[in-house]
Amino acid sequence: MIDRAFIETLYRELPAESREFLDKAVAAVTEAKKKGGKVVVATGSGPNIHEGVTTLIAELMDKGVIDGVTTSSAVVSHEMGGVLDRVKRIDADLIGPEFLDMDKMPRGNIFELTELTDEDWAALRREMLVDEALVEKCRACEGKVIIKAAGNMAYPMGLRTETIAGEIGDIARSKGLPFEFVAGQGCDKRTMLGAGARKGLPVLVSIPQLIGGGHVGISLADSISIAERCSRIADMMGSADVIIESAVALTQEIHDGPFETYTGHGIWAHWNGYKTYSLKDRTLIRFDLDENLKKAWDLDKHSGDVQKAIDDGLPKTKLTKIPFRMEMSAFSRMETSLPVIGDIGVLWPIFALHVCSELGIELDFVSYPQQSEQGKAMRDALVREIRPLDMNAVRQWARR
Repeated sequence: MIDRAFIETLYRELPAESREFLDKAVAAVTEAKKKGGKVVVATGSGPNIHEGVTTLIAELMDKGVIDGVTTSSAVVSHEMGGVLDRVKRIDADLIGPEFLDMDKMPRGNIFELTELTDEDWAALRREMLVDEALVEKCRACEGKVIIKAAGNMAYPMGLRTETIAGEIGDIARSKGLPFEFVAGQGCDKRTMLGAGARKGLPVLVSIPQLIGGGHVGISLADSISIAERCSRIADMMGSADVIIESAVALTQEIHDGPFETYTGHGIWAHWNGYKTYSLKDRTLIRFDLDENLKKAWDLDKHSGDVQKAIDDGLPKTKLTKIPFRMEMSAFSRMETSLPVIGDIGVLWPIFALHVCSELGIELDFVSYPQQSEQGKAMRDALVREIRPLDMNAVRQWARR
């Protein structure tokens, strides 16, 4: 059951300016979809996973609202692990050198154990060798149980994800396909990877976000060449009428990519015979907490300062007197850009519900801010319900 009243309360509590720009974003997406257009989302990692945003994006992909995604290798790693895990965090000294290489413990000297059902443990034991003595030692030690991004630092699921990444990478290279597409064949349908594979929609890790998921990132980066990855992302961006950026840094493929001609460097790619695309007349929406993004946007829209700095060859940071992230430049100069400032955990459920209401679409899942009671219940449900990648499903698909 979706708590519409709570989401409408979140909407009313937004600052007036954020509400105004969010309304414009909703209108842009609904107009594009009613005309048969496409919407692409560029996501970062961290908050998008924890706030349930990636799961909501998967739902919107399934319902035909979102037509493609760029993301990070860290998100791929977490979706392979099942999005969110419940783990027990233990002081490594309590476990001791009998089980651990104490010099290799991460910051905080913490070791984590994934909490799994008996059924999940049985399935895992059929797939990999489990250090049963280490598991029993961890269970016997005192520790704090938390929910965190799945398939990460906890034993055995983190190790499992790192290990199967190599096999998925081999399959991907043997078929000339991106790692993300192959992994998606075994991912839960409520992940972006799973939804993309099932619906035939592109889900691709952006170039700046390739390394961040450990061996997943390496196997992913090695699956196809950088040139092909750039081309595939350019094709996806070029097909979109609306592009939404969600808590993501370093979005060069959108604003400064090798095949984009309006704000990027694609002019020379065109001269040299490559297929290019242009951001001109496309709507570029950004969900972001950084108020400096809005300040940069205001400076350009009201006085043209950002474009003036570029025209005069001046450093933008000194001219605008604000910390200037690279993605602010083209975003601020785009005539059709919309900065929506706020917590993505708040913005996304409002946005999704309002868009789908306009389009007559019923959603089966909506995310909530993780600090709310609804958000806590959502996170518990994601831990219980979204399953880790099924490697047998990947192998069966590869054989077919």
